Amino acid sequence: MTRRTGYDTRRGEVLVAIMKDPKDFAILQEQKWYRIPVVSRPRRWPPQWLALYQTKVFGIEAFTVSYFGRVKDIQIARRCDLFPKEFPNPKSDREYFKIYLYDVERLPQPILSRPRRITFVSTTWSKFSGTTDFNDLFDDSPLEDRLWTELRKRKIGAERQWEVMAGEIRFVLDFAVFCAKGNIDIETDGDTWHANRQRAPKDNLRNNALVSSGWHVLRFNGDQILETMAEYCMPEITQTINRLGGLSDEGLVPRQFHEFPEGSGQQLALFESDAEYDSD
Repeated sequence: MTRRTGYDTRRGEVLVAIMKDPKDFAILQEQKWYRIPVVSRPRRWPPQWLALYQTKVFGIEAFTVSYFGRVKDIQIARRCDLFPKEFPNPKSDREYFKIYLYDVERLPQPILSRPRRITFVSTTWSKFSGTTDFNDLFDDSPLEDRLWTELRKRKIGAERQWEVMAGEIRFVLDFAVFCAKGNIDIETDGDTWHANRQRAPKDNLRNNALVSSGWHVLRFNGDQILETMAEYCMPEITQTINRLGGLSDEGLVPRQFHEFPEGSGQQLALFESDAEYDSD
């Protein structure tokens, strides 16, 4: 199976959707279709490819994207037509996009994720076909991509577009970094979106809710990310990680970071090898 050639990279050409029911998975494999409520249509539509993020009910394949297929056709159908044997219920007349696939293929290597809440992730073929890390799929902001590249260089295991509850409100964080003594929310503020008077009070309320729930919030604007990444953004992030006891690596020794004239270095966690620098 060829995954890397022959396709363009238009934004939104691959739609990653949630698969949470083995019965729906059986339909996908046997009848080659998947459904999405019309009222829940993703912003980037229609997709050329469909991929599925499997939830915990799928055992060893849980929290992975392991299956995908090229879209053959999309039709609109009522639920009662999709499931004619289903007992009538309030959803019977709900309209769905019925997405037909040419075939269901399995990735040679699954795309791995922490357990997370998702609805849809629209991405490009290039990002989808070139990764085994779910965080590489997100395609919403060049600023986020720029910061993500730097975080990966320094082996800072952030989670992108991470949903959290702060009080009774659900927020989606640009980046969540989990530390031994607390967690960090890193926000990339596009100048047009955040540099206006109407947006500022909402950002303040959001920050206050997250801080009250124990999160440490760092915000960087476009100029800071594009022009002062090494001098300002990364030192702020690594210093905050250090103040919070280092990265939390699920039972390994928390990793802290050290700044040197030639760049930043990280303390290796247990069982890591192939050091690229000497921190002594």
